[in-house]
Amino acid sequence: MRVDEFDYHLPEELIALRPVSPRGAARLLVVEPGADPPFADRMIAELPSLLSPGDALVFNDTKVIPAELKGTRERDGASAQISVTLTGRLDASRWTALARPAKRLKSGDRIVFGEGEGVCLLGTLAATVQERGAEGEVTLAFDFSDASLDEAIDHLGSMPLPPYIASRRPPDAEDRLDYQTIFAREEGAVAAPTAGLHFTGALMDALRARGVSLHFVTLHVGPGTFLPVRSADTGGHVMHEETGTVSEEAAAALNDVKRRGGRIVAVGTTSLRLLESAIGANGKLEPFFGATNLFITPGYRFRFVDRLVTNFHLPRSTLFMLVAAFSGLDLMKRAYAHAIAERYRFYSYGDACLLSPDAA
Repeated sequence: MRVDEFDYHLPEELIALRPVSPRGAARLLVVEPGADPPFADRMIAELPSLLSPGDALVFNDTKVIPAELKGTRERDGASAQISVTLTGRLDASRWTALARPAKRLKSGDRIVFGEGEGVCLLGTLAATVQERGAEGEVTLAFDFSDASLDEAIDHLGSMPLPPYIASRRPPDAEDRLDYQTIFAREEGAVAAPTAGLHFTGALMDALRARGVSLHFVTLHVGPGTFLPVRSADTGGHVMHEETGTVSEEAAAALNDVKRRGGRIVAVGTTSLRLLESAIGANGKLEPFFGATNLFITPGYRFRFVDRLVTNFHLPRSTLFMLVAAFSGLDLMKRAYAHAIAERYRFYSYGDACLLSPDAA
């Protein structure tokens, strides 16, 4: 399909720069293909009443690391300001990263992150550029390793806010809490599974009281989730890889929900992509550990997920393509037009949707 088929216009003032307060007070657009009308304006707090006893919610428990680091490159007496976003750990002391501006770096350069002189755990952190790629990616070898490196990154780094927020305000201390789900536990993401940001302890207790079971999988969200689709056709786009885990216990429990007639409700596109990646030839969910680059566009046949809780996504993005595949492109365009008319808040810190699958 042509990528421009997934375009829409969003007024800039509807991009949420901060989450609604308190957490859990977001609006929820319910999209039900085949219903008349197909849209209902609700609140995320009403989610338990929109599900049935025996249903299962599947959350992504990845934890966002403070992956944004700012530093200074020193070379032959000349310095340059450099920002990097850590993207993947290679070993005890080396990370891959996206650098800005990467053209100011070459192999062998030293970058000092943080403030102050020299290298000390809570003052500055130094790294050597081992490699630089064509698209701004670099390999950094840090002077620290293991837990010492983790502590330094945690102290000096900032939360890696999406570009549409970071271009309008810098990350701050509030984002340390706001851009992290309350159930985050497996470190490794450089972007939040944002549908999960709406969930509070009280909401999760209400879901359990309703008879809805709660389950956790892990998909470490990478920076590729924000990369634009540069090809004119979806067939020309290569999806970024992300590493995920579905435990034996989670697979067995979710297969049992299916066997008993319950619906699998993915919280976020990351949970959905991981579940759909872990389906075996027999149609059952299998334990999974590894990378997935599943690219879901209209025409995809969903094999395991029955409903989806998700935020509103950027035009022409792989995430908007996914929701169009789930509930129908025409209906999702109408749903987004409805949300814009009703002044919903969009993107990572915005409101949510509860989607049902296209009946066609």
